[in-house]
Amino acid sequence: SQAAAVQRWLDDHREEMVADLAAYTAQGSSSDDLDALTDCLAWLRDWLDRRLGTPEDEEILPRADAGDILVRRYPVRGATTADSRAVTLVGHYDTVWPTGTLDTWPFRRKDDHITGPGVFDMKAGLVQAVWALRALDELGLPRPACTLVLNGDEETGSHASHEAVVEAAAGSRLAMVFEAAADGSIKTARKGVGLFTLTVTGTEAHAGLDPTAGASAVDELAQQILHVNRLRDHEAGTSVNVGVIEGGTRSNVTAGRARAHLDIRVASDAERQRITRALAGLRPADTRTRLEVTGDWNRPVFERSAQVAEFADLASACAELLGFGLSEASVGGASDGNFLAAAGIPVLDGIGAVGSGAHARSENTSVSGMVERAALAATVLVALAGR
Repeated sequence: SQAAAVQRWLDDHREEMVADLAAYTAQGSSSDDLDALTDCLAWLRDWLDRRLGTPEDEEILPRADAGDILVRRYPVRGATTADSRAVTLVGHYDTVWPTGTLDTWPFRRKDDHITGPGVFDMKAGLVQAVWALRALDELGLPRPACTLVLNGDEETGSHASHEAVVEAAAGSRLAMVFEAAADGSIKTARKGVGLFTLTVTGTEAHAGLDPTAGASAVDELAQQILHVNRLRDHEAGTSVNVGVIEGGTRSNVTAGRARAHLDIRVASDAERQRITRALAGLRPADTRTRLEVTGDWNRPVFERSAQVAEFADLASACAELLGFGLSEASVGGASDGNFLAAAGIPVLDGIGAVGSGAHARSENTSVSGMVERAALAATVLVALAGR
């Protein structure tokens, strides 16, 4: 009955949810535009005050070269659980879309279908999270204490924010990450991401007059790429992509320098360790050349732990109460959920928008999906308040 009441209330307020998403989408928030991020965060704080009232506590954590981090804490309401730990609601307000995108591609709605820069990744997710909390407050339903954490550089790797996000969520009972769903599924595992650069230094020479004098960095890099690609193990969930290669100066000069940029994704920490050892063990085929590997693991592996499985089962049971099925997925993309899971905090990721087209001009979500997922988040919180 509580789930049904939440669903009815949210359905009755769907147009207000859409209006909020339209207003939020109109706030440009490109990851590399600090002024736009500052303005967007100011808009969000005002909107949060209007929708949820004054928080019990608020912190704004400034960042010099990225969007600031917002942490808001809301007190427990009517919970009967003996577990007093907060649930952390995690999201980001930056998008991949450059400033000015809204001039040619604004928010648009046609019937149930919504498009616009960032609506799927992940502005609708935040709207859903806020309306889930509002529904519970308006209906007088119980919920645990909730900590809302929003960062401004997730799309560029959370380099300036991930430690603060983990610290804000420390000791949480659960972290609900309102990233977009995977074809409607919640995400209970994500691959770790490694970003590396392989640089080869050779010896330049005249390629025509003295073809044996030089040591080609390009030739060596070609052989190393073939070697690195053999590290792939799709059955183990390990992918290796050589995305960019560059080298040499002129066609008649033996290349003195070449490099390749690697994107490596792993589904387990054992695979991460194997790849780390393999990269450290690279040796030149042409001993006249020198190899250097730089870079690191940008995101740790988010593996499906027993605790994550337990919360996924809870979310699935809540979805059944709301009249729909909920599946789970393991995905290759990363999020702040990776950092939280690696810190030992149970994570339900992908609990945000239903739609498709992340980072593409086809990015979309739906009105019905917003209502459904907001109801799901609210019902999970009610369930936790009584467990």
